[in-house]
Amino acid sequence: MKKIIALLGDYYHPAEPIKEALEKAAAMLVAQDAAVTISYISCPELLEALRTQPDAVVLFKENRIDPHADPSNMWMDAETEEAIVRYVRQGGGWLAWHAGLASYEIGSGYIEMLKGYFRYHPDEHSIVTYAGVDQGMIPLAAPFDIVDEHYFVACEEAQTNVFLRSASRDGESIAGWAHAYGHGKVCCLAPAHLQEGLFHESTLHLLKECLQWCCQSVRL
Repeated sequence: MKKIIALLGDYYHPAEPIKEALEKAAAMLVAQDAAVTISYISCPELLEALRTQPDAVVLFKENRIDPHADPSNMWMDAETEEAIVRYVRQGGGWLAWHAGLASYEIGSGYIEMLKGYFRYHPDEHSIVTYAGVDQGMIPLAAPFDIVDEHYFVACEEAQTNVFLRSASRDGESIAGWAHAYGHGKVCCLAPAHLQEGLFHESTLHLLKECLQWCCQSVRL
């Protein structure tokens, strides 16, 4: 049985459709005879959840708690960041999904672990084409189009394995990458923001593959 912990939703991203998409992806794993459980937690519960040594953690939440009222108020403090990095180094799997790449301190241990971060997105949503890159870690994804918040990211491409790229009227970017970190694994996935993108068959298939890969970490 693979145990997954999920921390979902923030000011801009309601938790319920994200949770539903994650459940759909997990059901695809179960259909392939993989035994998976998902526990949903809040920020204050993360430290204790990591102590239970789950197989993987899914983070779909930006660091800012309330970007409008207090943009400087962040949920990830130094103790939490240290615990996350230690958990992955010791064999945990970490999936930073969409907002899980956003507003975390550049140069921090968390961003060093991810090897990348969200930079910006255009004000208006547009049709974004996502295309897989053959790299030998996450299975190659067939190209697909969704209306999305086009994430433009910074990524240390030489230190990771890019498995997904994105293109829209606003330009091109990396949209997915994965690498080992210590004895654990880190996967970063940019799509998707809107419910229709979250529930798109290709998004769900990608999410399923990322979950499966993250859960294959070898714990000390």
